Amino acid sequence: MRRWRQYLRFLTAVQLLPALESGEEILVGGQAVMEGVMMRSPHAWGIAVRKSSGEIVTHSEPLERPSEKHKWMGWPVVRGVMTLGHAMSLGFRALKFSANAALDELPANDQGKKLEIGGWVAGLNMAFSVLFFIAMYKFLPLLATTELKKLNPAFGQQFVFNLVDGLIRIGLFLLFVWGVSLWKDIRRVYEYHGAEHKTVFAFENGDPLHTAEIQKYSTYHPRCGTSFLMTVMIISMLVYMAIPVHTFWARFGIRIALLPVIAGVSYEIIRFAAKHRGSLFALMTAPGLWLQRITTQSPDDKQVECAIIALDKAMALEKERGGELVIA
Repeated sequence: MRRWRQYLRFLTAVQLLPALESGEEILVGGQAVMEGVMMRSPHAWGIAVRKSSGEIVTHSEPLERPSEKHKWMGWPVVRGVMTLGHAMSLGFRALKFSANAALDELPANDQGKKLEIGGWVAGLNMAFSVLFFIAMYKFLPLLATTELKKLNPAFGQQFVFNLVDGLIRIGLFLLFVWGVSLWKDIRRVYEYHGAEHKTVFAFENGDPLHTAEIQKYSTYHPRCGTSFLMTVMIISMLVYMAIPVHTFWARFGIRIALLPVIAGVSYEIIRFAAKHRGSLFALMTAPGLWLQRITTQSPDDKQVECAIIALDKAMALEKERGGELVIA
């Protein structure tokens, strides 16, 4: 039973992955994982996961910045797509590490093998996550709005149709992140998410990475993946309103084809808003900060301890590599 519970926790956390991670290749950021935190610096990442026994297991690796390998990957908008893909890949590896740390505590099977999430299981989870995202946030809102148009022709107007489609999409997202928060295991992930944000805030302000100092900070951070997703959804509505297509499948195709472009533009807005918090663009990211009232929760000191250890691991490797470090 515990094995299936861990698999379900992992699967749910994968669906939340875009909301839990913060991607920016020249800044320190991180991600909540199952009973732990992953922290990332420009050239390294570290993870700390607490087992039920109280033991903290860690891992760290160097990272390559995409824009250092290929200059075009650092171009505006393009860098957002590249950074997001890189962050999602790293985030998935971190989640798998945390899930396997939990599974390692379970008894071995009859053949004496420890349970773990291997390559094929991880691949199936990723495939399911992509299909879940497309079905939940692209297909269903479009289908629902199309049916509403059949009931009332007013919904067929370009502005109204895409506004309603966008509101349904946001509603489904809010329902999902709130619904899974009722599950104790996922609420703990949200608490580790809060620990990650508090620790990043303390680091950015140059404070000692001590639990008492870190706990003073807010759990709401402007570079959070939650803010990114909300910005994507808002920008999506504006973009779709400007494209005069009217058939169901043409609209669906546009929503899939333009997703990288919208993600890249949203990344630039989040990046600008994080540096200019009094700007008009910062207002666009405000709904994401409000939503963090759900996706981040106040952590306890042990959860903050994991975030500190993860950041220390990443920074130790960063110093070895002598990389550039930018404070937002």
